[in-house]
Amino acid sequence: MSDGKVTIEQRENGPLVVKNLGDLRLADGTAAECKPVMALCRCGGSSNKPFCDGTHKEIGFESAESNVTDKDKVRAYQGKDVTIYYSPLLCSHAGECGRHAASVFNTRQKPWIQPDNGSLEEIREVMRACPSGALRYSETGGAGELVSEEAVSVTVEKDGPYRVCNIPVEAGYWAEGQSEKKYVLCRCGKSANKPFCDGTHSDEGWSDGE
Repeated sequence: MSDGKVTIEQRENGPLVVKNLGDLRLADGTAAECKPVMALCRCGGSSNKPFCDGTHKEIGFESAESNVTDKDKVRAYQGKDVTIYYSPLLCSHAGECGRHAASVFNTRQKPWIQPDNGSLEEIREVMRACPSGALRYSETGGAGELVSEEAVSVTVEKDGPYRVCNIPVEAGYWAEGQSEKKYVLCRCGKSANKPFCDGTHSDEGWSDGE
């Protein structure tokens, strides 16, 4: 019997099974009807996305987690009053940082993160917007802080991963600083850091329509 706790389970070489979820948002922003148990596609091939239709069996999807511990390197960008921490392993390339504070986060500049180019509120807004938890910050002398004000939910990102807030998921490896407050789960089937997204969908131009 269910205890009502919202959880996400990985099925070996199969879907993500979500239990007791009350808020599933589709890529167009509408709310999906939630059932007590739902199987979400993570092989990238379902014709009924975001739900599983069994295609993972036909295409031979493998859910084995890769050893990516050597890529788990948090980078610190220190400013006068604020230090921003970035974990490339967690980044899903959503681009929210550049949209909210292009003067601070700009891949055309070196270094690409320059904390002194923006205000503290702008930086906090980026931390709130970043869906993966790849960005944290601290004021001078403080500990790295992850900003999350979201309720328990799963949101389907258009042509991207599942954005998850405040739901536990069993995973073999969690990156440094990663938190259940918010993270992203692979939906294209191509990530080298399953079950988490590593941005491969963006690099390879994966689409919901595939």
